[in-house]
Amino acid sequence: MNILEKRLKNDKFEQMYQEAQLISNEYMNYFFNDKITLESLATQLRSIDTFLDMRIWIVNPDGTIISDTSHSKNARNVNINELNPNFLENITSEYTFFRAYFDEPMISFTQPVTYNYKVRGYIVLHTPLTFLEKEANRYLDMINICFLIFLPILFIVFLYIHAVTGIPMQRLMKAAMEYSSGNYNYTLNLKGLSEYQNLGAAISYMASEISKLEDYQKKFVANISHDFRSPLTSIKGYAEAIKDGTIPHDMQDKYLNIILFETERLNKLTSSLLELNSFESHGTFLDIVSFDINHIIKKTAESFEGACRNKKITLNLVFSSKKTYVDADMGKIQQVLYNLIDNAIKFSHTNSRIKVSTEEKGEKVFVSVKDYGAGIPKESLKKIWDRFYKTDPSRGKDKRGTGLGLSITKEIIQAHNENINVISTEGVGSEFIFSLTKSGK
Repeated sequence: MNILEKRLKNDKFEQMYQEAQLISNEYMNYFFNDKITLESLATQLRSIDTFLDMRIWIVNPDGTIISDTSHSKNARNVNINELNPNFLENITSEYTFFRAYFDEPMISFTQPVTYNYKVRGYIVLHTPLTFLEKEANRYLDMINICFLIFLPILFIVFLYIHAVTGIPMQRLMKAAMEYSSGNYNYTLNLKGLSEYQNLGAAISYMASEISKLEDYQKKFVANISHDFRSPLTSIKGYAEAIKDGTIPHDMQDKYLNIILFETERLNKLTSSLLELNSFESHGTFLDIVSFDINHIIKKTAESFEGACRNKKITLNLVFSSKKTYVDADMGKIQQVLYNLIDNAIKFSHTNSRIKVSTEEKGEKVFVSVKDYGAGIPKESLKKIWDRFYKTDPSRGKDKRGTGLGLSITKEIIQAHNENINVISTEGVGSEFIFSLTKSGK
């Protein structure tokens, strides 16, 4: 209110200044040159008073008021210096109240009138202070009306913003708290802006993946416990039997060999786990060289001569050319071949055969290991690459596999930026095919 009143006063003083300049230029020169009479001047000034609601005094140099446009409490022939000796020295007065001549306080503007470098008189304009207060209140009323219109609109806008941002954010926070506490079944439904819907979908997906990871970890621990418990139970049982003399001395070598065998199983399982962990954590360092894949297949097949003889399995090696060079890590590829042939022998029937072949197609060499054994059930095809997964519910027919061979195999092939696939029919057999880059040698 104070700022508004100050602004209105300044505007009013500016208007008074312009009117005083106009009166001085248009009328006072004629009056001082006796071209118009005082009565004519007074008539013109009353018109201005009526139009602008400004009381106008014409004052002689000695301070005597010679014209007053007000009929009420007219101050004509009154000397201002007797009312206020300093009044004419001030151009503006923000509070003028001569009780004998004003009904209310005024603001005043004094304009000296000069002619031939001499002050010939003064023009004094007055306007009521209440006029400014009324103007200020009128503006404030307009502002208040605008606020009354604007605030409900603002409230509606706030409710809308809260609905499209605040509520979804609260639901997202609630979902995050639920998921962080382990409640992965909490359903998150979001409506509104697509950005929040996308964020909600991402959080829900993250929660489902974490849930799967938690299930995987539980299965992982359970599988490890199972695979470690069996050999450890055997080792402990036979060791205690040897110690307390239950096993005769002449039979101890047999059971010590069993203990060594089970120890080797544990060592193999531990090594496989460490190798898989290395693949996932840091990738694997590959020593890429050019070598003859046919020669590596022959060498790997020779290591299974005893196993094939025991099960009367024929191992057929079929190569598209005498020598086939590839660019790969020879040791890792030999491990892949060992795992695949070992699996093929494990799930082949007695008196059956296994075919290992190579075929060149463009810049790739495809290696196939095919058996005619038990095959893989259709529902298990996508799971065979998972750690510890075994198609046999009894956890492998020989019960000695770690369930990690195919996982390691896939990691090695993917580390080479190559692919491995399986084709299998239950009761007919399985074929594993992987690709390698053909050497430019």
